[in-house]
Amino acid sequence: MSTTKEIKWTMFIVTAIGNFIAMLDSTTVNLALYPMSRDLGVTLSQIQWVMVGYMLTLTIFLPFFGKLGDIFPKNKLYSTGFIIFALGAFFSFISPNYTALIFSRCFEALGASIMLSNAQAIIATIFKNARRGKALGLNGCLVAIGGMAGPAVGGILINNFDWHAVFVPCIPVALAGAYYAWRILPSHVTKVKCFKFDYKGFIYFTVSLLALLLAISQGYQWGWTSFKITALGVITLIFGSMFYIRDHRINYPLINFSIFHIKPFTFGNLAVMFSYMAMFTNSILLPFYLMEILKLDAFTSGLLILPYSVTLSFIAPISGSLAGKYGSRYLTLAGPLVYITALIIFTTFNTNTQMWQIILASGIMGIGNGLFQSPSNNAIMTSVHKKDLGIASGILALSRNLGNILGVAVTITLFEEFREFFLSHSQAYTTAFLNAYHTTMSFGILFGGICFTFAYIAYKPKTS
Repeated sequence: MSTTKEIKWTMFIVTAIGNFIAMLDSTTVNLALYPMSRDLGVTLSQIQWVMVGYMLTLTIFLPFFGKLGDIFPKNKLYSTGFIIFALGAFFSFISPNYTALIFSRCFEALGASIMLSNAQAIIATIFKNARRGKALGLNGCLVAIGGMAGPAVGGILINNFDWHAVFVPCIPVALAGAYYAWRILPSHVTKVKCFKFDYKGFIYFTVSLLALLLAISQGYQWGWTSFKITALGVITLIFGSMFYIRDHRINYPLINFSIFHIKPFTFGNLAVMFSYMAMFTNSILLPFYLMEILKLDAFTSGLLILPYSVTLSFIAPISGSLAGKYGSRYLTLAGPLVYITALIIFTTFNTNTQMWQIILASGIMGIGNGLFQSPSNNAIMTSVHKKDLGIASGILALSRNLGNILGVAVTITLFEEFREFFLSHSQAYTTAFLNAYHTTMSFGILFGGICFTFAYIAYKPKTS
């Protein structure tokens, strides 16, 4: 049965909504971290696990669910993701304490992982050529809008209710998504004689990643040369090596490392990871700056971050469509240069910064990300064979979310290190905060430069 244009775009909407709410929920919580930490009586290092736990769980399971997407019907798998996500959001909403909230967020992340690991593959399967670029661009646009519109939505809910309310909007949307995903998304599946999954490799991968992230996030508190951090580093190396060696020896690897022989795929994914690290350097700290230094309420703070979504929503579909027609090279190089400009502006913020300056910087950040993300997604997914679209989609989502996790963990660690350093040199709290904020933004600029370098290598034309 031929699939009409209208059905294709309906499938796209259902798929993209899954991505949208996964990122909306993730960053709605971003603005709620400050009131959460005060209400639950925990530190900034502790409250970061509301985000890090979510992103870590989501990331760990991406290769697993990406592989399942190549074997099981997309409609059933995606619908299950919606349902798990809705349940997790509900449990987070009713969480009575810090521990319950962390567990609820991790459960919710399982549903998000199912959706994010399969969305790119579904879209790449439905659309071809320029339309694929346009669709991936629109999807990237919705993901980013969900990610950066979250603070505005969160601000309204926190101002009128409390931080528990930030989990409510996604619940009915996810339940409706589950129904339509079951009804509309493709149900056919490639027949396989038997399903083999590398459970040992999955355990090695999970332990290695957990140890790495725990070391990064707790290094400041435990001490970088402490026994705990050293032990976590050793665990990361041992289990990471075991995972790499095992996946090279078996014929049903969790991650098929041969796919990394494709230069645009490998360096493109590295560029995506560092782009998200650069983005999260600012998106994590900006709400704290707005509420703690400028003394703005949650709603106003959310509105000042919103221009990112507005410019991104305009640029991303255009850049995605252009990439589908003319290639991704120049767009993926322009993007980092533009958002590095925004990060430089953020390094000038102080107690007298005007609202128009915040709006300008946020808008430029959105333009830069819109120029980069859609073309890079299109180039990465186009570089692999059709049979590898599922695992490629999972690895792309893995790169994106590793960037998110590392961005959160590294940013908070650096910021607290620098803030304590400046406070120890007898600076007033506001001065120490601003100096730490500016210094941490400099690392965001560094991450943006690394992203530019990897994008240059990934899409450099072959010379005869």
